[in-house]
Amino acid sequence: MEAINLAEKFSRIGEAWKPRIIAELNGQHVKLVKLEGEFVWHHHENEDEMFLVVKGRLRMELRDGDVMLNEGECLVVPRGVEHRPVAESEVQVMLFEPASTSNTGNVGGERTAKPEWI
Repeated sequence: MEAINLAEKFSRIGEAWKPRIIAELNGQHVKLVKLEGEFVWHHHENEDEMFLVVKGRLRMELRDGDVMLNEGECLVVPRGVEHRPVAESEVQVMLFEPASTSNTGNVGGERTAKPEWI
């Protein structure tokens, strides 16, 4: 076992919306991702997702209202809830979600990423 340096791992991520896996526990992946701009509206049929803002400010759009997340804040989006992350400028986020989770959930498409380990 060894410590994981988040700043070093984030420095290795060049492209927004491409999650990278840094750890695995109990069938869950811990992922880091840089976000910038708007993502696609989607939901996950079988998985909850936890978004922890490490750096920046994230707006999570939900059909019944937005949630603003600042550095050090997190949000759990329950399975089945349609959502869209929006970042006005670059945001660094840590995700906790089942290993089977697709970043684009039910919509798929060209923005679907296959996370790699870093």
